[in-house]
Amino acid sequence: VQALSEIFERWVKFKIIAEAICLPDIPNTVLHRYPTLIAGIEALRAAGYGIVVKDASLGGRYPVISVTLLNPQDQGCYASFGAHPRFEVALERALTELLQGRGLDALGGFSEPSFDQDLVASSHNLETHFIDSSGHLHWQFFAEQADIALVDWDFHGTTTEEFEHLCEILHQEGKTVYIADYTHLTMYSCRILVPDLSEIYPFDDLQWDNNNAGLAYRDALLHLPDLVQSDYEDLLANLQDEGFDDGQPVAALIGLAADANSAWSSLRIGELKTLLALACHDQAAILEGCEWLVHFGQLTEAQAKLYRCLSQLVQMEDVTHYHTNLITLFGEHTVNQAEQMLAGNGLWQQLPTLGDDLQGSQAHQGLLHAYEKLQQQKQRLGLAMA
Repeated sequence: VQALSEIFERWVKFKIIAEAICLPDIPNTVLHRYPTLIAGIEALRAAGYGIVVKDASLGGRYPVISVTLLNPQDQGCYASFGAHPRFEVALERALTELLQGRGLDALGGFSEPSFDQDLVASSHNLETHFIDSSGHLHWQFFAEQADIALVDWDFHGTTTEEFEHLCEILHQEGKTVYIADYTHLTMYSCRILVPDLSEIYPFDDLQWDNNNAGLAYRDALLHLPDLVQSDYEDLLANLQDEGFDDGQPVAALIGLAADANSAWSSLRIGELKTLLALACHDQAAILEGCEWLVHFGQLTEAQAKLYRCLSQLVQMEDVTHYHTNLITLFGEHTVNQAEQMLAGNGLWQQLPTLGDDLQGSQAHQGLLHAYEKLQQQKQRLGLAMA
């Protein structure tokens, strides 16, 4: 039931975002049936956030709910989705997804709504929504007139009945469900495929834009501070030619489990290219990168100010003519830091060398340690190494 529910959740989420479907609001009379959940919603609203709960069942066809957070502080927004045959569980999962890995003080920095339908429906934007829900949403998603009527849906039954209910929905859609059962170290798991519905990435992406694409850059990126000028120039040129999405996380590209809240955990291809452009003194690429970063909307206030300052400095023929007012606008610390970066200094202070064995990342070392413990346990159980 859990695996099938997640398939519904992802597919319906992608469909709604890509097609900019305006969903009907779920009225408070329905939400108040679940006191614990409505208390969580009201707590978020009391913290100053707009919370919109919508019926994502697309007319009662799919057991999915959407919860969207609107941040009046920076005008950002993001939507989470939850799925389950039981309405209450679907709502709970949507709320859990909304705050997963985020505290109340970390709900900023998301994108503003957009009118660019091509951008919103792009595979890269949908992939960003899959990774951390930080992609763009279309303004039509927030329209007051819903495109689909509200349905007060719910299903209660045994686990078997819930499973059969979900399968029946798929069969009515003409879909085939393939299930493989596994037992590993005495634990049960399953893999479910529903062709044309359970895919996360487009087929072309799996062929041309898979994780292997980052292997050619891994060694260089693991030793960024140790490279020489020609290495930076080659790396920048190759990344520009490769066509990676600027919003793609670098850690995912090179298979790094980055430490939480580290610069490596938030580094995107667009920011990496900008830092490389600074190392290469490529003014056109610096300006392009700064503009992308500011509009990307995933920076802290200090980072956004720094890149705005860099954008101004790179366009000035003689900074001394404007230095006093630059300091008034951005502050002396930011201006000094930006000038140092333009000179190619201090670019990698927040991105230390990771090393061939990624010893520079505690999180990755912890992952390797856990893997080694798993192999030891498999040996004790007489299983083959894998």
